[in-house]
Amino acid sequence: MQWLMKLPLFVLLMGIGAVAMYLPAIHAFALRDMHEARTFFYGATLFLMLTGMLGIATSNYQPNHAARSQLLSLMAAFVLLPVMLAIPFNEALRTTTFLNSYFEMVSSLTTTGATIFDNPARLPPSLHLWRAMVAWMGGFLMWVTALAILAPMNLGGFEVTAEDNANQSGETYTQFIRIADPSERLLRFTLDLLPVYVGTTAFLWVVLALLGDDALTAICHAMSVISTSGISPVGGLEQSASGRFGEILVFLFLMLAVSRMTFSRDQNARRFSQLQSDPEIRIAVVLMITIPLFLFLRHWIGAYDVQGQQDSLAALRALWGGMFTVLSFLTTTGFASADWATARDWSGLGTPGLILMGLALLGGGVATTAGGVKLLRVYALYKHGQREIERLIHPSSVARSGRHGRKIRRQGAYIAWIFFMLFALSVAAIMTLLSLTGLQFETSMVLTVAALSTTGPLASIAAETPISYAGLTDPAKIILIGAMVLGRLETLAIVALLNPEFWRS
Repeated sequence: MQWLMKLPLFVLLMGIGAVAMYLPAIHAFALRDMHEARTFFYGATLFLMLTGMLGIATSNYQPNHAARSQLLSLMAAFVLLPVMLAIPFNEALRTTTFLNSYFEMVSSLTTTGATIFDNPARLPPSLHLWRAMVAWMGGFLMWVTALAILAPMNLGGFEVTAEDNANQSGETYTQFIRIADPSERLLRFTLDLLPVYVGTTAFLWVVLALLGDDALTAICHAMSVISTSGISPVGGLEQSASGRFGEILVFLFLMLAVSRMTFSRDQNARRFSQLQSDPEIRIAVVLMITIPLFLFLRHWIGAYDVQGQQDSLAALRALWGGMFTVLSFLTTTGFASADWATARDWSGLGTPGLILMGLALLGGGVATTAGGVKLLRVYALYKHGQREIERLIHPSSVARSGRHGRKIRRQGAYIAWIFFMLFALSVAAIMTLLSLTGLQFETSMVLTVAALSTTGPLASIAAETPISYAGLTDPAKIILIGAMVLGRLETLAIVALLNPEFWRS
């Protein structure tokens, strides 16, 4: 085990990806899909041999800068690793281009869930399983690396609550030194999070199967919910046989993507003694109540003169559809409730796509599988705005909440605002590039938000007319691939890699 943990992170990820290929090979063999079985089996064997050779060649590699090496490995995992993952996918399908296969794997690994294949029947069952597995592994990769790589460097949302370097230089320096041995941190957090990740996925899989889903649909939906990828072999959760009971179960498990307090035991999570005091959970609960209620009341007012608007069952279904869909898009999963259509039909109004885009941009919790801006940054800006309003009324007042609260209102809000500006510039840049490929403004906006927030299903729900990724040109697909990687790694991590000080020994 010791020699294994000394290998570079990218080599370890290659090995894990190669071993994972045996599972769809076994699945295809059980279904007597011999071509898919041989493709994945040969691919797994070939890439395991390649990983072994790279492991021997890099066994004594000692990076000069641990933080830089970790960030580069993480970027390579999202840019280069999908090339390896796409080869068996492309060879097994044989009816698409390699660029489309690469797009699928980047979308899956970044837990975006955008798919070229609008018709799920076009893909064999084993390829649906492979897409869900890649997304599931990508979600776990973000769980581990957020705590083992991004947290020590105060990135990924942790910068909001990081201690002031001027006042806590010793603590920050000690924390930074710990990344000199990346294998120790990666191993520690892998062992802490793997039982939770596997256990929740297995439990959700079994219960969904008991509720009526077939085995493939249940496992794909379970992995997609835990990884917030929104990948489905049947075209969405609303098409599954588990029905409304399955949605209720999924709703509960989506809470894992709201805050790391629901599963994490790291030191930063201990700042709040109870879940109800966690700011990310509080913001998510407020959004889950106010937005569905607003949509419900708007629907009710719009349907006041419509026959049957006083049907209480239809009203409850509309309210539930709004609540589930709000949480799904807030966590950047992208599953829509079967009652989401009921809410629209009941009122006779269109889809509030702008609200869903805003929810996807907000995103879920820090150190979770969700993408977006992250709720903790929103909380920091809210506290800062609240304090500024208080100062307008009482200029000489002294704020409460202690040193930690002041840190969030001041330095935390400052760095959160910087991230918001960088995110807005990224949205503008990606939209401009997509417009140059011939896409309309609305289409470019929806696709940009879907890619940067890692909420691929947004394209088929937020726009007035569903947007098909299959109809995009190759340059547009390449731009979206870059946007998905940027949205998963976040802009601050890219800026850190571009910093000249970061490259000086």
